Amino acid sequence: MTDSDPDIIYSRLCREVTQDGITVRVEIYRIAANPKWALEVTNELESSTIWDELFDTDVQACEAFEEVLADEGIGTFLGGGDAETLH
Repeated sequence: MTDSDPDIIYSRLCREVTQDGITVRVEIYRIAANPKWALEVTNELESSTIWDELFDTDVQACEAFEEVLADEGIGTFLGGGDAETLH
Protein backbone atom coordinates (compact mmCIF):
# COMPACT_ATOMS: atom_id res chain seq x y z
CA MET A 1 0.00 0.00 0.00
CA THR A 2 1.40 3.42 -0.96
CA ASP A 3 0.56 6.88 0.25
CA SER A 4 -0.88 9.14 -2.39
CA ASP A 5 -1.54 12.84 -2.46
CA PRO A 6 -5.13 13.75 -1.61
CA ASP A 7 -7.41 14.92 -4.38
CA ILE A 8 -7.54 18.73 -4.35
CA ILE A 9 -10.60 20.57 -5.60
CA TYR A 10 -10.01 24.16 -6.72
CA SER A 11 -12.76 26.76 -6.62
CA ARG A 12 -13.91 28.57 -9.73
CA LEU A 13 -13.15 31.72 -7.69
CA CYS A 14 -9.36 31.25 -7.94
CA ARG A 15 -7.81 34.13 -9.82
CA GLU A 16 -5.05 36.69 -10.10
CA VAL A 17 -5.65 40.14 -8.63
CA THR A 18 -3.59 43.21 -9.53
CA GLN A 19 -3.73 46.45 -7.57
CA ASP A 20 -1.21 49.30 -7.42
CA GLY A 21 1.12 47.36 -9.73
CA ILE A 22 1.20 44.32 -7.41
CA THR A 23 -0.22 40.98 -8.56
CA VAL A 24 -1.22 38.14 -6.25
CA ARG A 25 -2.71 34.74 -6.96
CA VAL A 26 -5.79 33.84 -4.90
CA GLU A 27 -6.16 30.08 -4.40
CA ILE A 28 -9.31 28.68 -2.82
CA TYR A 29 -9.28 24.92 -2.51
CA ARG A 30 -10.31 21.94 -0.44
CA ILE A 31 -9.38 18.31 -0.04
CA ALA A 32 -12.00 16.08 -1.63
CA ALA A 33 -12.65 14.31 1.69
CA ASN A 34 -13.21 17.59 3.57
CA PRO A 35 -16.06 20.02 2.82
CA LYS A 36 -14.19 23.05 4.26
CA TRP A 37 -12.33 25.47 1.98
CA ALA A 38 -8.80 26.84 2.48
CA LEU A 39 -7.60 30.27 1.36
CA GLU A 40 -4.06 31.02 0.21
CA VAL A 41 -2.71 34.18 -1.41
CA THR A 42 0.67 33.99 -3.16
CA ASN A 43 2.63 37.07 -4.19
CA GLU A 44 5.08 37.56 -7.06
CA LEU A 45 7.97 36.36 -4.86
CA GLU A 46 6.13 33.06 -4.21
CA SER A 47 5.57 34.02 -0.56
CA SER A 48 2.18 32.83 0.69
CA THR A 49 -0.36 34.05 3.18
CA ILE A 50 -2.52 31.17 4.38
CA TRP A 51 -5.56 31.65 6.56
CA ASP A 52 -5.65 29.55 9.75
CA GLU A 53 -9.38 29.11 9.54
CA LEU A 54 -11.22 27.00 7.01
CA PHE A 55 -14.42 28.26 5.40
CA ASP A 56 -17.79 26.56 4.91
CA THR A 57 -17.99 27.79 1.31
CA ASP A 58 -15.62 29.04 -1.35
CA VAL A 59 -17.63 32.26 -1.45
CA GLN A 60 -16.89 32.89 2.24
CA ALA A 61 -13.18 32.36 1.56
CA CYS A 62 -13.32 34.81 -1.34
CA GLU A 63 -15.12 37.36 0.84
CA ALA A 64 -12.39 37.02 3.51
CA PHE A 65 -9.74 37.85 0.90
CA GLU A 66 -11.78 40.79 -0.41
CA GLU A 67 -12.22 42.13 3.13
CA VAL A 68 -8.48 42.11 3.83
CA LEU A 69 -7.79 43.65 0.42
CA ALA A 70 -10.26 46.48 1.11
CA ASP A 71 -9.12 47.07 4.72
CA GLU A 72 -5.34 46.64 4.42
CA GLY A 73 -4.54 46.89 0.71
CA ILE A 74 -2.65 44.49 -1.50
CA GLY A 75 0.67 45.41 0.13
CA THR A 76 -0.29 43.30 3.14
CA PHE A 77 0.43 40.23 1.00
CA LEU A 78 4.04 41.24 0.30
CA GLY A 79 6.02 38.93 2.52
CA GLY A 80 9.73 38.39 2.25
CA GLY A 81 11.24 35.63 0.14
CA ASP A 82 9.85 32.15 0.67
CA ALA A 83 8.51 32.84 4.14
CA GLU A 84 5.04 31.52 4.77
CA THR A 85 2.80 33.62 6.97
CA LEU A 86 -0.52 32.87 8.58
CA HIS A 87 -3.34 35.37 8.51
